[in-house]
Amino acid sequence: MTGRPVTAETMPGLPVEQTAIPHPAVREWNGETYYDLASLKPSPFDWKIAAYVYVAGLAGSSQIIATLADRLGDGRDETIVRNGRALALAGAVIGAPLLILDLKTPGRFYNMLRIYRTRSPMSFGSYILTGFGVASGLTAAAHLIGERRADGSRSPMRRAADMTQVPAAFLGAGMSTYTAALLSATSTPLWASAPRAMAVQFGTSAMATAAAALSLGEQIAGDPENSRRLDGLAAVSAAGELVASAFAEKRHHEAGVGETLRKGPIGTSYRAGALALGLGVPLACHAINALSKRPSRGLSVVGSLALLAGGMVMRQAIFQAGNKSAERPDDYFRLTQREPEGAKPRRRVDRAIEGRRNGRDPGRLP
Repeated sequence: MTGRPVTAETMPGLPVEQTAIPHPAVREWNGETYYDLASLKPSPFDWKIAAYVYVAGLAGSSQIIATLADRLGDGRDETIVRNGRALALAGAVIGAPLLILDLKTPGRFYNMLRIYRTRSPMSFGSYILTGFGVASGLTAAAHLIGERRADGSRSPMRRAADMTQVPAAFLGAGMSTYTAALLSATSTPLWASAPRAMAVQFGTSAMATAAAALSLGEQIAGDPENSRRLDGLAAVSAAGELVASAFAEKRHHEAGVGETLRKGPIGTSYRAGALALGLGVPLACHAINALSKRPSRGLSVVGSLALLAGGMVMRQAIFQAGNKSAERPDDYFRLTQREPEGAKPRRRVDRAIEGRRNGRDPGRLP
């Protein structure tokens, strides 16, 4: 007997006992802050970025609707295809200047495309916007030059437009949702607390506003049947946005960071403008029309205009409330006590440590 303790070091054959690692999220925050000073600086994003998010979503989803109408529809959907492609191009033309104006040095905007960073939503968002603008421009130009012939056949230029619309539609899906990732990747408590719900909220709102804008175009063109179908798509998307908004509010409540979006002038504008006007009014108008034997043109127009206005109010309110939450140290410290939503460790060693934290079989640590 040597008197040495029997451990894994003295006896290499013994199994190593791995103790549980406490997760930082289980520590309770006692309410202490640093002299009630803000721990974060509000983002520099103002109304220009909020307007860009709105325009980008509307343009991206318009391209998706136009592509689906072209591939799945017939000659009656020609105005939807043309208007959708035009809206997509207009969104790219309007959105790019809004982003450039928000840069600290607008004259050096080209630096955004000089380096591609896979983990930076702002970097890959710049590429999505550029690719979407190029593809949408080619699609709209080819469509304008090669309009469908009177006999229904398609000219070579129209076929070229039908080819370029496919990548434009894929990039349009990115335009509709990547802005939520852009906000969620920041440390702003309100934005970082519900990344998945906000992505669905932005995506469904983009589809609803695009369908509403195209429905107005069909009303102007005098095609109530196309308008009715677009109103149906807008209503379904608005219902999805309502559900996503409820999930986002639930996440904000659980994280204790939703007060800036519930109270004060911002909360009032969000509830009255985004929820009541932007979702309640259109759902009621389109529901009445769907149940009526003679749908009202006025209700269709009111519902579409309310959706378009509500989408803008929703984004402006979320931006303002997010910046307010960054000024509140309580919101920041509450959020840091929670495990980030959707954060999956990539490295093997991180996955093993995460398993030990959650009480699962840790496996062998390297």
